[in-house]
Amino acid sequence: MAEQVDGPALDEVVTFTSDLIRIDTTNRGGGDCRERPAAEYAAARLAEAGIEPTLLERAEGRTNVVARIEGTDSSAGALLLHGHLDVVPAAAADWSVHPFSGEIRDGVVWGRGAVDMKNMDAMILAVLRGWARQGVRPRRDIVIAFTADEEASAEDGSGFLADEHAALFEGCTEGISESGAFTFHDGGGRQIYPIAAGERGTAWLKLTARGRAGHGSKVNRDNAVTRLACAIARIGAHEWPLRLTPTVRAALTELAALYGIETDLADVDALLEKLGPAAALVEPTLRNSASPTMLDAGYKINVIPGEAVAYVDGRYMPGGEDEFRGTLDRLTGPDVDWEFHHREVALQSPVDSATFAGMRAAVEEFAPEGHVVPFCMSGGTDAKQFSRLGITGYGFTPLKLPDGYDYAAMFHGVDERVPVEALHFGVRVLDRFLRTA
Repeated sequence: MAEQVDGPALDEVVTFTSDLIRIDTTNRGGGDCRERPAAEYAAARLAEAGIEPTLLERAEGRTNVVARIEGTDSSAGALLLHGHLDVVPAAAADWSVHPFSGEIRDGVVWGRGAVDMKNMDAMILAVLRGWARQGVRPRRDIVIAFTADEEASAEDGSGFLADEHAALFEGCTEGISESGAFTFHDGGGRQIYPIAAGERGTAWLKLTARGRAGHGSKVNRDNAVTRLACAIARIGAHEWPLRLTPTVRAALTELAALYGIETDLADVDALLEKLGPAAALVEPTLRNSASPTMLDAGYKINVIPGEAVAYVDGRYMPGGEDEFRGTLDRLTGPDVDWEFHHREVALQSPVDSATFAGMRAAVEEFAPEGHVVPFCMSGGTDAKQFSRLGITGYGFTPLKLPDGYDYAAMFHGVDERVPVEALHFGVRVLDRFLRTA
């Protein structure tokens, strides 16, 4: 298919990425964020293209943008394009450039959000504005959602939209968003493009141990800190059993075929060794996991506190929540209570769908040397909240990346950046997919 993206779209995706980065939408949690300036920026770019945006807030300044483009086939299910506007904190002293400068240097756009995920927000705007200039209408309705609060609980963002404004997403059957269709270089000359068709569930936990407060010099068999420490040690050392989901099975099967390896799912560890660096695409999603991350206990060195608290980042595979709960009950034991600090569902999306085939074809057209495979995300996205509306989610933010570029390290990392050419590739692929979706 001939090039269909116009020149202004290629310029705009770079400008929009840089502009959005310069709007500081740091989400520190607990409601400490203000996405409204970025939401107004995105809404203005849509309005300029004749697309009517709706701005919605659950809390002041926590603004979401929703718009719809009517398709030519009213019988087709609508497609949701969604991207979040908030970013995680960044300490300027640690960066080579200021994280909110949006600097463009040597063909690279720098700043917090360059990959997670103001780049995709910019791609969506650039593609849709290009369509407006060309008079393009999609086959199916397209709903656009720029959300708040993804980097925390999503209560002010996609959760609020799904729970209180479901009518805006009427007819949406599928959605695409972040973390997929990027170049993974395997170190042997192969370029792999993983497209996300699943997410592990989120299980952030609060553990509380209670005991008998007392003097630090006295023997105390009911020490809350000791009880908590023992539970945390058990959780950290636990070896979770293998749990293969359909998406992970498909990923292993396609990777094995790519490398000419017999697919032996009875010995996954041996298969991973044969896959080499490409094993990183599936290894985090073979099992449930629970990683202790925070501890809070005591107030003076010579006082044994009556309570000690810890937090654990837990993730569970689709179908693995019951196992996760039972294992936590056993590992915490009778002296430590646990509860969900934040919980969201695991997702599983079909890899044999027409939509997945369309994403694969779009990537392969502009990266014919690439190999598309499905994969499951180890973390989560706003697709979890939108799944409440029956929307099947995929991770599809296409980027053609140079060898040596550590894509995973860009997420929440120092010196987050994205090449201009990667943004151009993303616009071309996204445009191609949406025209045929």
